[in-house]
Amino acid sequence: MNTRGLLDQLLKSGQDLLQQKSAGSSAGGLSGGLGDALGGLLGGGKTAGKGGQGGGDLGTLLKGVGGGAAAAGALALLLGNKSARKMGGQALTYGGLAALGVIAYKAYGNWQAQQQQGGAPQPLHEPQTVDRLPAPQVEQHSQAILKALVAAAKADGHVDAKERQLIEEQIGQLSGDPQLMRWLDAELNKPLDPAEVARAASTPEMAAEMYIASVLMVDEEHFMERAYLEELARQLKLDPALKAELEAQVRQVVAVN
Repeated sequence: MNTRGLLDQLLKSGQDLLQQKSAGSSAGGLSGGLGDALGGLLGGGKTAGKGGQGGGDLGTLLKGVGGGAAAAGALALLLGNKSARKMGGQALTYGGLAALGVIAYKAYGNWQAQQQQGGAPQPLHEPQTVDRLPAPQVEQHSQAILKALVAAAKADGHVDAKERQLIEEQIGQLSGDPQLMRWLDAELNKPLDPAEVARAASTPEMAAEMYIASVLMVDEEHFMERAYLEELARQLKLDPALKAELEAQVRQVVAVN
């Protein structure tokens, strides 16, 4: 499966749309704020067009806009109504797969430095994050991160059968990989289980990347989503100080965007 390519498109998905918006162009209802457009689209499958008239459904809205828009649509659906409105597309534009690795690398390095200062010196090692790995290992990390993204999207119970179908349609435009689509369908239809998600992490760095992706996806003010994050961190066996550092790095990234 080419999970890496799909995940990279999803993580970069808002950039083209925001560039179009800043240049004065629009696609359907996306001429307004991206967060409002995504929120309206996800709230009822429609978004307002010119003059406040209802636009088409997600497929119609994104038709002909290109791969970046299809990826934005898929990730917007995964984000859900609350997250899309609250974050205004910031999570959509923080960067691609390599950027996620950079965030994890910095957080992991800061945590190791804190461990050195806080007591008995611990052996240091160079974090093997997704931005520093050979291709076969990048694919393993990518699949684990995408698994975490899909699970986090289900944390508030908003992904219903209709939304699953729309997500699959949008991702199908990007991938064309039957094996990957079967895997995605299985992930979307699984019951939410933080322990099962955490088992995909075979290294501490992978666990950190999965947690970062999950934090970017959820609305931490939502009780169910915050509870999911806490349980995922426990199942990933994240040190509390590392967990706090990962969350701090995500907050910095979102604030910059």
